[in-house]
Order: sequence, then C-alpha cells, then structure tokens
Amino acid sequence: MKGFLKKSGTTSVLATLISILIGLVAGSVLILIVGIFDNKIGLSGAWDGIRLVFIGLFNTGRDASGVMTFGFNPANFGNMLFRAIPLILTGLSVALAYKTGLFNIGAAGQYLAGIAATLFVALEIPTTVVPAWIVWTLALLAGILAGALWGAIPGLLKAYLNINEVLACIMTNWIAANIVTWLFDLSNLKNVTEGTKTAYIYKTSFNGVETAKLGLDKVFAGSQVNAGILIAILFAIGVYILMTRTTFGFELKACGSNRHAARYAGIRDKQSIVFSMGLAGALAGAAASLYYLSGNPEFFWSTYQSLPAAGFNGIAVALLGACNPIAVIFTGIFMSMLQVIGSQITFLTPFNEYITDVIIAVIVYLSAFSLVIRMWISGRGKKKPVKPAKADAKKEVKA
Repeated sequence: MKGFLKKSGTTSVLATLISILIGLVAGSVLILIVGIFDNKIGLSGAWDGIRLVFIGLFNTGRDASGVMTFGFNPANFGNMLFRAIPLILTGLSVALAYKTGLFNIGAAGQYLAGIAATLFVALEIPTTVVPAWIVWTLALLAGILAGALWGAIPGLLKAYLNINEVLACIMTNWIAANIVTWLFDLSNLKNVTEGTKTAYIYKTSFNGVETAKLGLDKVFAGSQVNAGILIAILFAIGVYILMTRTTFGFELKACGSNRHAARYAGIRDKQSIVFSMGLAGALAGAAASLYYLSGNPEFFWSTYQSLPAAGFNGIAVALLGACNPIAVIFTGIFMSMLQVIGSQITFLTPFNEYITDVIIAVIVYLSAFSLVIRMWISGRGKKKPVKPAKADAKKEVKA
C-alpha cells in the first residue's frame, strides 16, 4: 500500500481529489453560515444549497409542493459537456506551455483572436455558395491559425529578446481586446434584429453554420451539447501523444527544463519556444472556435471592458489536472459541472452563483500547494530517523 501511494500518478490524483473535496466542503460551510445568520434562508435553505453543491448535476427542479427533486437530468449533463469544451482546450493551452517551461497567461487574448477569425469566416462566406460544412471547417482552421499566430508573439519576444512571457502575454491580451473590438465595430456583423442588443455579433447559425450534434442532443435532450466535446477530447489525446511519444515533444520539454543544456544538445531552443507558445495559442483559438461554432452563443464585441473568463479559467483547469493532458479532460468537465451547479443554485435557492467561484478559488489555491499535499500523502515529507553510527572496534587502532 505504501508503494502504491508513493507512485507519482497516484499522489497527483489523490492531491487533486483532496483539493476538490476541501473546496466543496469550504463552499458548503459558507452556505451553512449564511443560512444560519439569514432568517429568510434558514437551515432548510442552506441544506438545499449544500445538496446542490455536491449533487446539483442530478437536480430535476422542485415538485408541486416545492420540495427539491433529484434524478438523471440529461439537460444538466449535456450542458456540462458543452461548457467543458472551451475549458478543456484552454486548459490544454496552459498545460502544454507549462510542460515546456512557459506560463501562458495569454490564453484570453489568443481566445479573442480565435473568436474574431472564426466569426468573420463563419458569417462572411455565404453558405448559399459554399457548403456549410466547408465553411465550418474553414472557420475552425481560421480560429486555430489566428490563436497560433497571436500566441507566437510572446514566444518570439521571449526567444529573441528575452522578454518574460508573462508580461508579453498580459500586453497581448489587451491589444487583442482592443483590436477585436475595433474590427467588429467596423463590421456589418452586429446583431440589430433583437431590439437593444446592438452590441452582440450574430450567432453562426444565422449563416447556417453549426457543429454537428451526432445524436448527442438525443441522449442529452434539452441541452446545447454537440460534437465539439468529442473534438476537444481528441485534441487532448493528440497533445498527450505529442508530448510523450514524439521527438518533437521531447525537444519542447527538454528546452523548457533547461534551455542552455538543450541548445548544447543540438536542440533549437529559440524555435522551440516559439513553437510552444504557438501551439498553446492554437489550442486557445480552437477553444473559441468550437464554442462559437456551436451556433448557440452570441459574442459581446465590446471586449475592451473585460477579457473572456475562459482564458483564465484554463489556468485553473491546468493546475487542477497537474498539467497532464488526459487529466485536463476530467478537470475541465469538473469545472464546467461547477458552472452548471452555480446556475442551479441561482434559480433554486436564495444564494447566487458566486458561491461556486469561492469553491473554485479554494480548489485552485490548494492546487498551487499540490506538491505539499503529494508529499503528505506519500510520506516523503517526513524525516527519516538517523540511525546512530555503530562503533567499529576493529578500526580503532591504538598507537
């Protein structure tokens, strides 16, 4: 048993589960405290909130008497998978960069670049002339390419000018926000058909461009789920194979571990840094493409007011998954589950969805201390007792 706990993979999984459990308990305690001190909520309302925190995905609403009911809710499960698409891919973006020794805090800007390229292609090419599936494919590729190009900028600055990638990413995030705002402000893609919603861009379904459902909408009836979740999983598997089974992936990781040693070994360190950030940007761009190509969401084009949360949520997903591409699939789905639960809490209890933000914050905070948790699990943090040296009479030679 001790040997099993000392395995790196085991301790990583257990550390993640402990972080999640503590986060859920912390959120439940907060709900309980609010319920106790708020007479309008009371213990019964707090109990409803706590149940939603742990099993909100199975909530089916309230019956005629107002009692909360639970069971299989296909809409909740489908929406969880739909919301997981950008989280998985932005998580992969951060994880890939981290594995190569870089911190990609610029996923938000790369995400915006992907949005702009995707929506312009998906809405400007008429599907009456070009088949919708071709437009969809071109829009996805445009989003990936735009994200890769925007991600490569901090990579170039890091590789050739030795500018810290974190600073470069922060600057490119806000540059992207203003450029995207300017482009959409000049375009004719603004939604003016729904009253006051003039600051929104048309849905891609306006041009008949949508991601195929592949029958998932029948399994998860009433949800927004589509085949994008399957594509996101394939991306994750592809990143895993790239980083663990290819020479190119080994070179990227070697450069991240020690740039100078990698150069001495014949690896082109500058190109590796640019490729790493470019690939990370491509994944963030793909996240934006698959989310907006679903045909459901509208994009608020005044992005200078705030950066998209998906880019920063990817950091939490990557940290929670220990930057393992396969683990990122599950942590992305878990984070999207919390988003669904937040909606349930808002509609069914006096609490608001921000309680889930507290849970996520605690989980992410603990993820930053994952090494300490892993050491505690494996027992490596304990100091081994020093055995007293035995006197060797034979070696004591008297003069």
